[in-house]
Amino acid sequence: MNRNFFIAIFIALLQYICITNASAQANIETKTDATQIVLGDQVRYFITATIDTTKAQLRWSFFADTFNTLELVEKGKIDTSRSGALVSYKQRLLITGFDSGSFLIPRFTFFVAHKTGVIDTLFTDSFRLMVNTIAVDTTKPFKAIKGVEEVKISWLDNLPLIIALLIGIALIVWVVSYFVKNKKIAALKKSAVIVETHQEKTLRLLKELDEKQLWQQEKVKDYYTELSEIIRQYIEVRFKTPAMELTTDELLRKAKKHREMSLFRTSLKPLLEAADLAKFAKANPLPEEHIEALQLANNFVQISNPKEEIVQNINNSQKPKK
Repeated sequence: MNRNFFIAIFIALLQYICITNASAQANIETKTDATQIVLGDQVRYFITATIDTTKAQLRWSFFADTFNTLELVEKGKIDTSRSGALVSYKQRLLITGFDSGSFLIPRFTFFVAHKTGVIDTLFTDSFRLMVNTIAVDTTKPFKAIKGVEEVKISWLDNLPLIIALLIGIALIVWVVSYFVKNKKIAALKKSAVIVETHQEKTLRLLKELDEKQLWQQEKVKDYYTELSEIIRQYIEVRFKTPAMELTTDELLRKAKKHREMSLFRTSLKPLLEAADLAKFAKANPLPEEHIEALQLANNFVQISNPKEEIVQNINNSQKPKK
């Protein structure tokens, strides 16, 4: 025996070992649900591949859209399941044929990449598929082609369309009326703005001052400064007296001589004097005195309000000034 013979034996043995090793690490199985179909029908072709992922990785085969006049209608997704190191991959192919005869579903090639770097190939089994034509009964006579027949249509045939049209019209009418109504309401609300009287404004400012909690934050001077300004602004408008420009003494003397303000001088005096003590004498009133000062201010505004308050009309307030 020559040297080449031993080399051939060695290569064949090596290939057998590789194929056996690849088979141990990966396995491919295929099957079909039919061997015969009628023109245009479909046959399901199942592929199941199992591989030990600790030793190798499987590279899925490429499927052409047509082969041997057969057509691949659909390629299903590849489902995966695991059992320890073994991973199974499953895919379904839909195959059809439009020519009659016997055709071969070829074998497909899969590659196995080993951890060692060696790449092996695995092949699926090939299947023969018979595509049959539709049986025609030649004993029966041919029938003539029928002409176009006119179909009579009644209003009942269009009833669903009529109902849908009426519902659509009703919906459009409702939407339009809804927005028109809400637009009118919004316009009325906008035009019906309530004009605040001077007394209401002053009482609101006093309430806002209380909510600021200035004296609770040890801002006593700020508290009495703002309280004094609110009352003086009220006096200027209510009694037409420049209270912001006068000292407390000057304002009290003016109040004594004022026909209307003289009636409320006794209520105004302790309030203004308490504010001056806190602002200028740096007095530190007790919490009860802070509350009492605010109450005196509220009482003064309430009792000094004229019996017939002139409320501005919104329409007049919207007229442009000449």
